Amino acid sequence: MIKVLDYTKLTPEEIFARNNPQSDVEDIVSDIIYNVRKNKDKALFEYEEKFDKVKLTSLQVSEDEIEEALKLVEVEFIDILKKAKENIIKFHVQQKRNSFIINDEEGIICGQKIIPIARAGLYVPGGTAAYPSTVLMDALPALIAGVKEIVMVTPPSKEGKINPYILAAASIAGVNKIFKVGGAQAIAALAYGTESIPPVDKIVGPGNAFVAEAKKQVFGKVSIDMIAGPSEILVIADENSSPSYVASDLLCQAEHDKNASSVLVTTSLDLALKVQEEIEKQLDLLERKEIAKCSIDNNGKIIIVPTIEKAIEISNTIAPEHLELCLDNPFDYLDAITNAGSIFMGRNCPEALGDYFAGPNHTLPTMGSAKFSSPLSVDDFIKKTQYTYYTKKALCKVANDVAFFASKEGLTGHARSVTIRINENE
Repeated sequence: MIKVLDYTKLTPEEIFARNNPQSDVEDIVSDIIYNVRKNKDKALFEYEEKFDKVKLTSLQVSEDEIEEALKLVEVEFIDILKKAKENIIKFHVQQKRNSFIINDEEGIICGQKIIPIARAGLYVPGGTAAYPSTVLMDALPALIAGVKEIVMVTPPSKEGKINPYILAAASIAGVNKIFKVGGAQAIAALAYGTESIPPVDKIVGPGNAFVAEAKKQVFGKVSIDMIAGPSEILVIADENSSPSYVASDLLCQAEHDKNASSVLVTTSLDLALKVQEEIEKQLDLLERKEIAKCSIDNNGKIIIVPTIEKAIEISNTIAPEHLELCLDNPFDYLDAITNAGSIFMGRNCPEALGDYFAGPNHTLPTMGSAKFSSPLSVDDFIKKTQYTYYTKKALCKVANDVAFFASKEGLTGHARSVTIRINENE
């Protein structure tokens, strides 16, 4: 049962503690990466047989397999995917950056070019749950950014098949190549390339502890989106909130995995006790009841606070992945929120809207990293290159300043590279 706690009787450690499962996987992942770098496809086939219990003859998903999947998926779901795609594009297209040029002084031109990365790699989980929504959320920003090739990896079933809903989403999102490989070995393949899988410039997408560790270890060879921890939600609610709504929102995250974190911060003890009861009732309605119950019992908590302002203060310190403001006038508090991955405003905006349909991205910073990082966006798939041009006349105007600056750093070579151009006798 979820714990109900009085803010005034808690230590800061008890208030802000979050579940951070430690996995001793570093050496295992390091060995996997080394093996994939050395043996390439051969290693991937061996790992798929070992971990996913499937003996593959080809890693790449064929066009025939994609067509077969599209026939298996309900027409209604295809339509929903297309509607979600439209909303995601509408939101993310606003994030597009433009190149710029500054030419307001004679003889001087400075500028910045926006260039999409050449190839992006998407990791899509395929374990306890399949996430076609992740395909849309990770591929569409790359498409908008102008990435020329989007490569997806996802683990196959024991029959050597990819979930048809994932393939349908990949087709609709414009993924160019799909490969049947999961785990740390898939991340290694994306980073270093094999005979079948091309190396990418950036890897995005969630995964288990092995995937997260592999992303961490290949960072530097490639860019990554983030090191994601367990999913989490924090709900701020007052006495006018529906206990059944709030309970369902907390369980929405709890069913992800046993390490997920669901927190309610409320000014109402009555609401807290009713939510506690509702959670126990609604657990029986979930297909993933055992996972959700473990998450709620071990990581869930309800904190009673004196004011909404105190609730926001706690939230800003926790910096949750998902934040719901179950309040009558949520926009009154929006400016006070400084740390959150994604904010859901009002009593009729459950976090699930953001997972699937509304448009903002659902790949979000976790474990408090919302204090310094952002949701996945078009920015993740571009790079910026700057350029500078000076005529000799323009250089002469600033040469002494630059040379003097360089001399204060003890870099006389820097200074001379400037003065040699303006002193004809040097």
